[in-house]
Amino acid sequence: MAERIKCLELQHINIVTRDFDATVAHFRDLFGAQFVLDLPAPQWHAALIHFGGVLFELFVPEQFLINARYGPHYVGLEYQIADVDFARTQFRERDIGIIRDIDIAIHTDPTDSLGVAFEFYGYSFYHDDPVEWLEPLKPADYWANQHPLGYLGLKRYSVAVADHEAALAFYDTVFDIEVLYEQQLPSIGARATGIQLADSVVELLSPVADGAIKQHLNRYGDGIRSVVFKLRDLDQATRHFAQHGITLVPGDHPDSLAIRPQDNRGIMMEFSQ
Repeated sequence: MAERIKCLELQHINIVTRDFDATVAHFRDLFGAQFVLDLPAPQWHAALIHFGGVLFELFVPEQFLINARYGPHYVGLEYQIADVDFARTQFRERDIGIIRDIDIAIHTDPTDSLGVAFEFYGYSFYHDDPVEWLEPLKPADYWANQHPLGYLGLKRYSVAVADHEAALAFYDTVFDIEVLYEQQLPSIGARATGIQLADSVVELLSPVADGAIKQHLNRYGDGIRSVVFKLRDLDQATRHFAQHGITLVPGDHPDSLAIRPQDNRGIMMEFSQ
């Protein structure tokens, strides 16, 4: 009988993008990213970067042609769990495909998991993983008090879904979760549900009228839409981006601002005070 999977800690958020050197330089210059792990492979150049207390894994295919129509996007994210074999069993019992299995970690088939490739790993990159970082991860105090953006960590990430009830059922039956809030977001024509999953907040967004979420789904289908950083001061952040020639725009929530994908290597990110 299938059991719920208990996630312990969000490890990193996975991005597929184009032009490795230009992407790393962009995140370093604009967000203060640390380049902490280089993971070249024949099929792609991967790497881990760290900023605002969050790890991101970049996947840059050697040939972007097969990704060009879809473009840069959040492909998925990794959680630490206690037992990867247990997760394998749960997914098999639910007929959720595993699209990549490297023994120590697995990735679900996004066609079976709301457009998200969920990755599971038995260790923590932050606490007990035997990774030899190229440089130590800078602590929360640095990001909050020394970096000009004044990062206070990851507030949430959002997943756009066409069928809200089916998405809620998926999370509730597959994972050990807690529903935190329900909200209407008229400015983007969406219904929002916040879910606590391990140490992260997942926000499900589905359309209730014409607007940004319906447009997103028409373009990309189900999947991760954005990540939202909590910042100390949005006015300070606005000035920081303006110094780089970037104007922030309204985010999905009334209290958030966003950097447009075209200003951010094709990836949407948001900021909330």
